[in-house]
Amino acid sequence: MEQKIIDKKILMIVAFRDFKDEEYFIPREILEKAGAEITVASDKRGVAYGVAGGEANVGLTINEVEGDDFDAIIFIGGGGAQKYIENVDCHRVAWEAVAGERVLAAICIAPAILARAGVLRGKRATVWSSPMEKTAIKMLEENGARYQNQDVVVDGKIITANGPWAAEEFGRKIIEKLIL
Repeated sequence: MEQKIIDKKILMIVAFRDFKDEEYFIPREILEKAGAEITVASDKRGVAYGVAGGEANVGLTINEVEGDDFDAIIFIGGGGAQKYIENVDCHRVAWEAVAGERVLAAICIAPAILARAGVLRGKRATVWSSPMEKTAIKMLEENGARYQNQDVVVDGKIITANGPWAAEEFGRKIIEKLIL
């Protein structure tokens, strides 16, 4: 049975340049098919571009976002998302989601944003890594997260995923948390 989340408002935060296309388009399609209303935010308005050339229409800047206006906040990964790791507006939005008991999700490198915000302290989480690159894992652990070597990790209302291969399961887990 297909699960529905009609009238749920979801914010997807992408890098204006070089978000990971699959991590944006696959969950977005899953969420829209389930009935969600999607808004996209970035550091500026206009058309954001993915690494593979996909386009996302940005309706809000991150500093305009009020976390209480959404049922879920999703941070999308890709190389461009690295600049959000230290972004205070991203940190504020993450904290607003947690304080409002909203679903908070991040994929690929984006869980590092949540870690630096401090919202993963004591939580199980995953993040992108490679055999040669473990910086993001270290960042999670240094900020109190309990790193799990899994594609998707759910801890309460926080969902993290480690890359584009996990995008479909990531989208489904967000729906599950929105229904509960």
